[in-house]
Amino acid sequence: MAGIDPGGTPPTGAAELRALAVATLEGNWEHDHTVPSRTLYPHQWSWDSAFIALGWAHLRPDRAWRELRTLFAAQWADGRVPHIVFNPAARVGSYFPGPDFWDSAVADGAPAVATSGLVQPPVHALAAWLAYRRAPSATARSALRWLYPRLVAQQRYLTGARDVGGAGLAAIVHPWESGLDNSPAWDEPLAAVPADAAVLRAYRRHDTTHADAAHRPTDLDYARYVALVESYRAGRYRDEGLVGRHPFLVECPLVNTALGAAEHALAEIATVVGVDPGGHRERAGRITAALVERLYDPVTGTFHPRDLRTGRLVPARTALGLVPLLLPDLPAGQVEAVLTEARSPRFGLAARMDRPLPSHDRTAPDFEPLRYWRGPSWLNLGWLLWQGLRTHGRPELAAGLAASMTALVATAGCHEYFHPDTGAGLGSPRFGWTAALLLDVLATG
Repeated sequence: MAGIDPGGTPPTGAAELRALAVATLEGNWEHDHTVPSRTLYPHQWSWDSAFIALGWAHLRPDRAWRELRTLFAAQWADGRVPHIVFNPAARVGSYFPGPDFWDSAVADGAPAVATSGLVQPPVHALAAWLAYRRAPSATARSALRWLYPRLVAQQRYLTGARDVGGAGLAAIVHPWESGLDNSPAWDEPLAAVPADAAVLRAYRRHDTTHADAAHRPTDLDYARYVALVESYRAGRYRDEGLVGRHPFLVECPLVNTALGAAEHALAEIATVVGVDPGGHRERAGRITAALVERLYDPVTGTFHPRDLRTGRLVPARTALGLVPLLLPDLPAGQVEAVLTEARSPRFGLAARMDRPLPSHDRTAPDFEPLRYWRGPSWLNLGWLLWQGLRTHGRPELAAGLAASMTALVATAGCHEYFHPDTGAGLGSPRFGWTAALLLDVLATG
């Protein structure tokens, strides 16, 4: 770590890359959690913390467990894990939408600390299991025992209150819950959400202060995001009766892949903490079966979100369709179809990759290489696919993807995301999950 400047000239060697990642995580540590970045994201984000815990597991396992413990200390009584936990020490107005906008105190069962009312993909059980495998110890087992019932409660919330479609999958009520906030996957269902860009005159966006507006969601999209939060908040964040009152309800491939992967991880955790894993394995199988039945399109050979308002699959071909490869019990037919999609010119996966993995079909007319989630490359999406490739015995493709991800940081540093053609760094610098997942890839080889 000595002599490494996270904002300086990117390094090239593995040792220098590791030192850069360590310096980034250390610089973003905030007493009991890690902020995604010191510029745009001054609070704790849910799936960021899961990925970041994996990085800490290679450096400071105590921080990995503290990261997850801090997040789950803000879990709601119904089991939901909020996508933002607000730091009361942060400057008022440092982020929009902030705690006053969310007003989580209106909800029954919200924690004492201010949070958002939304969730993010439940990658936490997988992160906890992998963190334990990276650094097993008596302390780690104790941490798993504390986390286990909370992870189970998270699953129960998503497969219970959020099973709006009645088929065993969780629905998201906002694009932010997918993690891929501004993906073209949400354009069609969002178009039905009434909003006027003029509504933003009452607010001040902070993202366009720290990043070029041409790289971020448009004002009209952001107005729809605000309208959806206001709709959900008006119902005090209750999930009963969503079909009758909420304008955005979608089954997301990433959220539900994470849901299934969590059950597989919980089965492993259960064996460590002395609980019968059988129920987790059964639920994992049901989720995978429902995912294939509901979200796989045999015509396109990939997975798509299902808009519960229309009952139709969203036609956009995004990296969301590749993520189900993470599931170890994905049927062979779908494994091969996803691999075909990933290797196509749309995404360019190869043993020797010419360009980074994009977040959206690079052959599509609405592909935007600079705009948030509409084309740029992200290390967390690459990491999820990398895990899936290793799970399904494709080491040559996994190695090609790992080399591509490593080259991004070697070229541009630990940025939030990257240009899908040039590899140039975009978004926030010194980004936490980029550093953490790079450490995991470097350590795994």
